[in-house]
Amino acid sequence: MYTQFVLLALSLLPSTFSSPIEARACIGPDVNAATIALIKEFEGFVPSPEDDPIGLPTVGYGHLCQTAGCKEVPYPFPLTEAQATKLLLSDLKPAQQSITLETADSVVLNENQYGALVSWAFNMGSGAVAESDLIRRMNAGEDEMKVIEEELPLWVWAGGQKLPGLERRRAAEVRLAKTPTSKGALPVGC
Repeated sequence: MYTQFVLLALSLLPSTFSSPIEARACIGPDVNAATIALIKEFEGFVPSPEDDPIGLPTVGYGHLCQTAGCKEVPYPFPLTEAQATKLLLSDLKPAQQSITLETADSVVLNENQYGALVSWAFNMGSGAVAESDLIRRMNAGEDEMKVIEEELPLWVWAGGQKLPGLERRRAAEVRLAKTPTSKGALPVGC
């Protein structure tokens, strides 16, 4: 009886959580240096907390403050660039997981395509990734590069306004995705 209850409860969970435990434990690969450079270029280095273009407090390379004064950051302010880089690498983990777990096993991405999508996920948030036509279309079997070229440029709005910085960032992400490489990233095979 208890086992049937657990199975029923699991069947009612969203698909992200109802997948096998092994799939949920699957770790997305770290992004490459080209992706880190792109993110740093567009986020900019902010040594002490200050508001971004839409008024959200950030520090380092795009770390969105979760508490007053960004007290969750484990380094003193002003940050050094090395500390900000460590914070960025930590902050990228949810975006990497979002792309890894939201894409079907049939989606094949090289490290530059994956990096472009992680940059987008880091910038727009994991919730946006899960609900996006970009992921839906790739999971439906459409050509990954075609989808990236068509969908990423649509993500240029923040705070109710179209931002030129987001237009430039999406164009840079598409360029990164189009940069040839033989190194694969997804699927990760777990």
